[in-house]
Amino acid sequence: MPNMDKNKTAMPEQEPMIRNKNFQEVALGYTEENARIEAQRCLNCKHKPCVAGCPVKVRIPEFIKKIDEGDYEGAYEILTSTNSLPAVCGRVCPQESQCEAVCVRGIKGEPVGIGRLERFTADWHMAHQTAPKKESIVKNGHKVAVVGSGPAGLTCAGDLALAGYDVTIYESLHEAGGVLIYGIPQFRLPKEIVKKEVERLENMGITINKDYVIGRTITVDELFENGFEAVFIGSGAGLPEFLGIPGESLLGVYSANEYLTRINLMKSYKEGYDTPPVVSKVVAVVGGGNVAMDAARCAQRMGAEKVYIIYRRSMEELPARKEEVHHAIEEGIEFKLLNNPVAILGDENGRVKAIECVRMELGEPDASGRRRPVPVEGSNFTLDVDTVVISVGTSPNPLIKSTTKGLETNKHGCLIADDAGATTREGVFAGGDAVTGAATVILAMGAGKTAAASIMKYIEAKK
Repeated sequence: MPNMDKNKTAMPEQEPMIRNKNFQEVALGYTEENARIEAQRCLNCKHKPCVAGCPVKVRIPEFIKKIDEGDYEGAYEILTSTNSLPAVCGRVCPQESQCEAVCVRGIKGEPVGIGRLERFTADWHMAHQTAPKKESIVKNGHKVAVVGSGPAGLTCAGDLALAGYDVTIYESLHEAGGVLIYGIPQFRLPKEIVKKEVERLENMGITINKDYVIGRTITVDELFENGFEAVFIGSGAGLPEFLGIPGESLLGVYSANEYLTRINLMKSYKEGYDTPPVVSKVVAVVGGGNVAMDAARCAQRMGAEKVYIIYRRSMEELPARKEEVHHAIEEGIEFKLLNNPVAILGDENGRVKAIECVRMELGEPDASGRRRPVPVEGSNFTLDVDTVVISVGTSPNPLIKSTTKGLETNKHGCLIADDAGATTREGVFAGGDAVTGAATVILAMGAGKTAAASIMKYIEAKK
């Protein structure tokens, strides 16, 4: 029987004042009963608007129907026919602005919990598989190199491997996963989950070479010389941007990238790791995106007594996912909205002691369509803090562009690529944050999938 309840089946979660002191996963996941009840809310619409709203075109009604029937492995097979990282997407995808945004059930209530069902399916599979199986894929004799093992690179590599291509990934860090490993915190995306997803791709025959910096260890030109017929660049946008205000060089000021990498990749919150923890009493995180939410919630879990998020617009313009904002507020993080930093103040030892802000008011809309924040004259004030985390954006590292002839970038340092992922250099394709600047995991995955299809066409045309 269909379930016509207007609301989603609730997601079990840790209590806010308990979870804000640990790094265990906040959302605990659906039980089988939860999943079956929620699956029965899907109407299996004829036109399937949710599929059109998904950047990797997951066959959503089909996998949900399998859950309703109790065939969870069948649901997983449908999911992974188009999505290389279902356990990741089920946790960090902004479904509310994509597949769930166009769900018919959302017209007169809440949409179907597509992301929650995706996570359930992937988790069920991981819990019940006895051993990772080696995929028996017939190789076609063509070699492709993938630069970066983040969501764009992993997706591109997975699609190519399924089609029989011999794929080698080159990763600059000592662990594969890109932003999934160094950026998104353990309490949102457990690293064990990422490792299992990467392991599944390796079992498809993909080789992952770690500690390879393209442009230093090996160049794109040398990849072609080594027999690769095409190269996909999914190297992300790991170069942090700053505010350009006085005091940003003081001790205790971090980019969100460094702050989160210390915690997530280098495990500074765990005993037995050499990376020193960032110990703070009062933290100000500047910015309003998902990365700012992650940094603020990590700061609290690292022992900070007080954490502020300073954002120059109002809550209506704040770009982070509603769920992340809701969780941050529940956990006691204070939002200082319509405020903008103008200086970071230091003590006699060159350490942060306060941040000076000016109050803002919203004026006319800017090019992004959001109302432009305007300073209120004479409204400056200071907050006593000992740590400042800057989370106002990132751009791609210029190393690959500067060492690869014929590869053009735009004014923001992003690689120029067409809708098919082809760059200005023949045989080189790109996608994800390296092309768009910092965006979402699922959009990067969509770009990786598009580029994989283009690479196949390119190589086929050369035969």
